Amino acid sequence: MAFSASISGAAASSRLLSRAAALPHDSLSSCYKQEEKKKKISSSSRLSLLPRSPATVFRTGCGRKESYRIHASSSAAKAVLLDESKEKVLLPKGELWSVHKFGGTCVGTSQRIKNVADIIANDSSEGKFVVVSAMSKVTDMMYDLINKAQSRDDSYVAAADAVFEKHKLTAMDLLDGDDLATFLSRLHHDINNLKAMLRAIYIAGHVTESFSDFVAGHGELWSAQMLSYVVKKNGIDCQWMDTRDVLIVNPTSANQVDPDFVESEKRLEEWFAQNPCKAVVATGFIASTPENIPTTLKRDGSDFSAAIMGAMLRARQVTIWTDVDGVYSADPRKVSEAVILKTLSYQEAWEMSYFGANVLHPRTIIPVMRYDIPIVIRNVFNLSAPGTMICRPSVDEERGGQIADAPVRGFATIDNVALVNVEGTGMAGIPGTASDIFAAVKDVGANVIMISQASSEHSVCFAVPEKEVKAVADALRSRFRQALDAGRLSQVAVIPNCSILAAVGQKMASTPGVSATLFNALAKANINVRAIAQGCSEYNVTVVIKREDCVRALRAVHSRFYLSKTTISMGIVGPGLIGATLLDQLKDQAAVLKEEFNIDLRVMGITGSRTMLLSNSEIDLSRWRELMEEQGKVADLDKFANHVQGNHFIPNTVLVDCTADSGIASHYYDWLRRGIHVVTPNKKANSGPLDEYLKLRALQRQSYTHYFYEATVGAGLPIISTLRGLLETGDKILQIEGIFSGTLSYIFNNFVGTRVFSDVVAEAKEKGYTEPDPRDDLSGTDVARKVIILARESGLKLELSDIPVQSLVPEPLRSSASAEEFMNQLPQFDQDIAKERQAAEAEGYVLRYVGVVDVTRAEGRVELRRYRKDHAFAQLAGSDNIIAFTTSRYKEQPLIVRGPGAGAQVTAGGVFSDILRLASYLGAPS
Repeated sequence: MAFSASISGAAASSRLLSRAAALPHDSLSSCYKQEEKKKKISSSSRLSLLPRSPATVFRTGCGRKESYRIHASSSAAKAVLLDESKEKVLLPKGELWSVHKFGGTCVGTSQRIKNVADIIANDSSEGKFVVVSAMSKVTDMMYDLINKAQSRDDSYVAAADAVFEKHKLTAMDLLDGDDLATFLSRLHHDINNLKAMLRAIYIAGHVTESFSDFVAGHGELWSAQMLSYVVKKNGIDCQWMDTRDVLIVNPTSANQVDPDFVESEKRLEEWFAQNPCKAVVATGFIASTPENIPTTLKRDGSDFSAAIMGAMLRARQVTIWTDVDGVYSADPRKVSEAVILKTLSYQEAWEMSYFGANVLHPRTIIPVMRYDIPIVIRNVFNLSAPGTMICRPSVDEERGGQIADAPVRGFATIDNVALVNVEGTGMAGIPGTASDIFAAVKDVGANVIMISQASSEHSVCFAVPEKEVKAVADALRSRFRQALDAGRLSQVAVIPNCSILAAVGQKMASTPGVSATLFNALAKANINVRAIAQGCSEYNVTVVIKREDCVRALRAVHSRFYLSKTTISMGIVGPGLIGATLLDQLKDQAAVLKEEFNIDLRVMGITGSRTMLLSNSEIDLSRWRELMEEQGKVADLDKFANHVQGNHFIPNTVLVDCTADSGIASHYYDWLRRGIHVVTPNKKANSGPLDEYLKLRALQRQSYTHYFYEATVGAGLPIISTLRGLLETGDKILQIEGIFSGTLSYIFNNFVGTRVFSDVVAEAKEKGYTEPDPRDDLSGTDVARKVIILARESGLKLELSDIPVQSLVPEPLRSSASAEEFMNQLPQFDQDIAKERQAAEAEGYVLRYVGVVDVTRAEGRVELRRYRKDHAFAQLAGSDNIIAFTTSRYKEQPLIVRGPGAGAQVTAGGVFSDILRLASYLGAPS
């Protein structure tokens, strides 16, 4: 269908649109044809920069008076082009050109438009080609106009006026004189034409895609015109370009467009022949079909426009100006330690953009790759930042100071996806099954994001957007109904609420162990992987995980591959003597751990028995006591645990139990099962009922959740780790014997000469070595718990009741009402234990209160024993502990561990050491 005509003025245009609006959308083209036949076009008609009608309006030229020419493929139009080509000046191409693209945020206000003009002025390139988007939010406003008109909402008129006012006010702030008058005249004309078109849409109650594209593209027209005027004011020879006159694209079936480079380059040369200039401000986002029908490059298509223009000009580089400093290694809103990547390869940028990274329009890279044109991502609000260069790296390039051999360059995620799993024995070895599956998916127009198939061919699973999964599942069940009924296929299952995590890096292909590191990081963060995919190019490894785990997974893998900090969310249970001391130690060491060891320990909660303090970021440990009083809430252990683990920005969580409460210990199993690590000096869990202990240890072995309890036996002494080291290296434990109580060590180290027992106990209590009630120490129960812990670590399955304990509390005083009453009555029994000491001393011995694990006899005991004065146990001073390991290797001379075994500082230090060991297990440098 070829025709030419002209329409002069808004009245004719409105009449045309009104006539069209009365017809159904499939009759609009015939309406235009009938109307156009009433007019003739003069070959000397002046060509306008104003927007075309959405049918076949074609406009060329720049800065012309307002008139329209409807152009298709008529011979008259060809004659015009041939006449113009006689005077055509060859368009210079190559590195003299630099291309800039400014997004909507960059031109969102009048001041920002001025800033953009300054950036253009400061570009020293001989030729400057600038692609602009509509002002911030304007494209959304234009689509809102269409939606309002289509739904017959009268407010579309007011909304159109708002669009007019936004651009009018911006222009009045930027322009003056003839430039302002010219722009406002064109703006008013455009808005009137748009209202007429929207009225037609309003009456018809529907809109065609070409109408929608035509309306939506006006924002770019207005921003390009305003910016070009401002650039001219800066003294630069500048013209503005409506890219619909130049950029020709072919729509595809996948709601995308393919550039016609041959035709577009031809039109670009013709445009420059008519508009020679040093700088061009061109519209992004919009283009034309081969039939000269206005269209768009779809949402976020301005990047694509810039890349196409850069390719056609063979430009030196294409700079994409945005509001971030460059391409990050991960989304900085989810990973605070994400770093700016100085360079990326084309393939890496493509992979990251496909998987949701806010890098570029996914197809932007294709045009520039043909000519090795680098793309630079820069921040219009931070000109000092160098940005990220996307290019073809040289073989030995040291990526801008970053490690050239880093296998993973970045991570990206896609949320709101669902897995579809098709499985059955009838799939194996049957050609065409996969074809039938994806044909059904194609029929419903769904996008397959990722595919994974087992080598047994027993199942195929793939990920689709969650909003499309129901249609996909229904289509598959319908397509394979016979196979499902016959049992050849067992199910078409949908797994909703998923996210995709992709690790991207060009050097992954040549680096062994990348996948192992990735999956190890996920496992240690207690994250289950539902599906895996990796192409043979190995540019990315993709996993499907639960949506709720997405941010935690992203942080976990990023921490493993980059030197970002190993961050742990901590909750402290029991801010008593040990807990408070631990908090003070954490406060003193926090800065050193961050700077020197890349360990970031964040205390997110502190809870006592009555009050808890919670923070969404991190508790200020220099003020935690006063914050507990000012902001404390009623303690709730479940809410506390949920809060500490609930920060998805931190992949690892640990709860530190500094109490001696069996009720708190009963929560360990649930915490570990939920992926919360546990560190504690609390002996109750490991010395409690044997079946619960075995259940706890089995869970620990089966998962990547850690349970550390070094301080349960030796406070700050490495007793548990020494025992494990012996066992893991194949040594056989024969006996463990030791003075496990710092309190009783102090008492018997000072119970010498003429001193009486009750006075020594009172002195120990006064110095803080004993529990508030000294009977808790003298009863031997605490030592018995340590003995049972070591017995179980050695492989003995003993209950606490199996351990005979010699209590030092006199029988009549065991039922004393209070500690004070006990201390008052204790001197009555000094004579009994004095006699035992005197008898031992007479034979050259000393008394020591010890715990013994006899592995060969599979028993344990706690008792008062005699040792020669030259024995290691007799050489102790103060409150030191000493433990002797007799093993197959250390049989003649036992392995001795000796040191302080009591006091808040050493116990808190033992707990702190376990926390750092956990950080090392989670990836911190050791």
